Amino acid sequence: MPRELTHFIGCKPVTATSGRYSDVFWPMTGEIAARVGLGSSADVRQAVENAKAAQPEWAATNPQRRARVMMKFVDLLNRDMDKLADALAREHGKVIPDAKGDIQRGLEVCEFAIGVPHLMKGEYTEGAGPGIDIYSMRQPLGVVAGITPFNFPAMIPLWKAAPAIACGNAFILKPSERAPTVPLMLAELFIEAGLPAGIFNVVNGDKEAVDAILTDPDIMAVGFVGSSDIAQYVYATGAAHGKRVQCFGGAKNHMIILPDADIDLAVDALIGAGYGSAGERCMAISVAVPVGEDTADRLMQKLVPRVESLRVGPSTALDADFGPLVTRQHLEKVKGYIDLGVSEGAKLVVDGRGFRMQGYENGFYLGGSLFDQVTPDMRIYKEEIFGPVLSVVRAQNYDDALRLPNEHEYGNGVAIFTRDGDAARDFAAKVNVGMVGVNVPIPVPLAYYTFGGWKRSCFGDLNQHGPDSIRFYTKTKTVTSRWPSGIRTGAEFSIPTMK
Repeated sequence: MPRELTHFIGCKPVTATSGRYSDVFWPMTGEIAARVGLGSSADVRQAVENAKAAQPEWAATNPQRRARVMMKFVDLLNRDMDKLADALAREHGKVIPDAKGDIQRGLEVCEFAIGVPHLMKGEYTEGAGPGIDIYSMRQPLGVVAGITPFNFPAMIPLWKAAPAIACGNAFILKPSERAPTVPLMLAELFIEAGLPAGIFNVVNGDKEAVDAILTDPDIMAVGFVGSSDIAQYVYATGAAHGKRVQCFGGAKNHMIILPDADIDLAVDALIGAGYGSAGERCMAISVAVPVGEDTADRLMQKLVPRVESLRVGPSTALDADFGPLVTRQHLEKVKGYIDLGVSEGAKLVVDGRGFRMQGYENGFYLGGSLFDQVTPDMRIYKEEIFGPVLSVVRAQNYDDALRLPNEHEYGNGVAIFTRDGDAARDFAAKVNVGMVGVNVPIPVPLAYYTFGGWKRSCFGDLNQHGPDSIRFYTKTKTVTSRWPSGIRTGAEFSIPTMK
């Protein structure tokens, strides 16, 4: 009998009241590993009430003490890294080293949040006018929420929760129902680190729980990561209900390879960034753009055998490059895109559809696939596939290559590989994309910078982690103060100035 996963509300497991459940799989075997209760609006409301009751005391706790809890939490993440990575790999499908990277990237944002005593400091101006001082302060919003995807079960919940909690908010997490185990483990670690009950809550669920979060009057802000269509819905619905909202959607990340690039370096980059985590990353490189036919031919000569030799294996295999996809439904969707590319006229150079894993025949495996001669009018170019499929779009010159990411509806990440510093500088200045890599295939900034795309990859004004996260989870209050010292000017009917 599969184990049953519950919510985590007010420091303890809470059974879902909806009576609805979703199966949670082990992708490497295809087995049902657990079933998770899907939250109702009543479950969300219970979490909100717990969070609302606990938050004022947490907000009144001085920032240094809040930072100490985060320091302890970081220690516990390091202590339990292997256990967390094993659970994450089995439930998501990514291999163990990639699972550890997932956790590490979340841990680094927790480390950044330890600096909250400095990050929340306001400003002060003495003598802004006659006897007048002006100062500002940052204060927490109250109860906030995060709605996070299956592909990073540790990293993205921590990107949302760590800055929010450090700033003095209470946080409600609605993780993906496909990968709920690690978020529940994180909740237990927060309590062990000394976080008060009610400050971090987990409500599992689907659209019913999402809508309850978006419409609850006591939730002040919502962060979301997922597909662009749902991101747009979450942004519009949350904003219509008076919430501060940041939503991050899909991507179609290009890698431009100029004729002077180190082809071996570019191929290494494409293999790792295109096929790592089975392509289930919003920052995966899914389009390679060699400039000039000679560059394209040299690239393909070295790229094809590398794709053919990719090692696909169980999530726990130490020698696997990547593991299975998250569900059978997603596996069939990605296969459908490969079928579509063939019908659209793209050249399928490496076909991963026939891959079978001996001893794991029921797992959700797909070999690496590679298309050449892809054109911008094809759906496999326009749409996010989210699988181990790389498309090569040949550009005749630099301007044509630059035009591709600039005109695409997504604008999450992009990379250029070249030895020409002037070309790289021009590209970084002109490309209409939020995160740019120069000889770096996955340009995810470190925790003290902000992460965020442009165009339909992002809805909202503030990005994830870095300084923007502190701005997003706090509100600024500005005080103009004057203490009487015998000055009497009488009533003033014009707007105050400092003239």
